Amino acid sequence: MTSSEKIDSNYISKGEIRSRGRAVRPKDAATLIIVRRDATRPTILMGKRASGHKFMPNKFVFPGGRVDPGDSRLCPPLDLHPAVRKRLMSGCSESRARALGMAAIRETFEETGLILGEPHSPTVKTKSPQWREFLKYEVNPRLDTLHLIARAITPPYRNRRFDARFFMVDADLIQGDIQQIPQGSGELLEIHWVSVEDALALELPTITRMVLGEVEKRLADSHSPEDPGPFVYFRHGKPVLDQV
Repeated sequence: MTSSEKIDSNYISKGEIRSRGRAVRPKDAATLIIVRRDATRPTILMGKRASGHKFMPNKFVFPGGRVDPGDSRLCPPLDLHPAVRKRLMSGCSESRARALGMAAIRETFEETGLILGEPHSPTVKTKSPQWREFLKYEVNPRLDTLHLIARAITPPYRNRRFDARFFMVDADLIQGDIQQIPQGSGELLEIHWVSVEDALALELPTITRMVLGEVEKRLADSHSPEDPGPFVYFRHGKPVLDQV
């Protein structure tokens, strides 16, 4: 079986297959892989989606979620690395590219309580309710250290579809204590730091497993913001493995 066939056969989830009609347009989403390097082996933060979720229930994933309107209304002092911005803009506008990075940081805060950013600059102002809680800590979201490592679009036969970008960042960006068991909104359960090797033994979506392979590769070798990563999408009903 080819890698594309494996993606195809494992991407389906019971109850999520669209029976008829046009394919649902995918919503922009962003995910953040946070790497800790303060132990013998690097660890990453993952949590389990509750059984009540209609999209990938009971699966371990990285923090993340879809882009909200408020994510495009803030322009933090430390913007995306030019190479990351350019790669993101292969599929969207510059403002949308920034919003994707912002969504990754905001969703991580909401789901885990971790604040990733820059405290030593005047805090940006916004009326966005999605950002009010984050900004009260007087920390600006910091985009310049985000590395884009993968992209995946949910298959057209699914009822819920996302165009997800996966970012990777060092835990040094976290302001305050790094809790062993972070606490967030409750959307993610069993949140904990785990090595890539141990993460691969968890109940994972196929795309998460593929992204973990990319994380493992980047932890083993030096990498730069220019380095491409895997991009999975579907064409004529068949999975395509490209680069982003």
